Amino acid sequence: MLWVLRYLWALPVTLLGLVIALVARGSGGTLQRVEGVLEAAGGWPAWVLRRGFPFSGTVAAITLGHVVLGVSSGALTATRAHERAHVRQFERWGALLLVLYPLAGLLAWVRGGNPYRDNLFEREARAAEVAERDAPGH
Repeated sequence: MLWVLRYLWALPVTLLGLVIALVARGSGGTLQRVEGVLEAAGGWPAWVLRRGFPFSGTVAAITLGHVVLGVSSGALTATRAHERAHVRQFERWGALLLVLYPLAGLLAWVRGGNPYRDNLFEREARAAEVAERDAPGH
């Protein structure tokens, strides 16, 4: 039952991600479901990710609730542990993460750090990547 609440809590952002995933599919991208998360590779969103964002620059993938948008299938595979950490963040914070994430970047910048690299949410996702990589069997 708890999984239902996690999906519902993140649903507003997931719906936004779903719309963008459908745009990806309609513009030549692919969709697949992996571990309860919809992954979209390629298409128009990939073009946007390759152009980058103000503080992060180009990114291989981005998470919106239970949807991950990536530049390619390979990028989705390579960033899966990192992006799953962001999925868990959306499950924890819901749509509030859309406000908390940029605030964490602003706080990092005010403290003299990089708004993307030193963002609390990105540090948590990188730690999940390391834990996945260092887990037995990898």
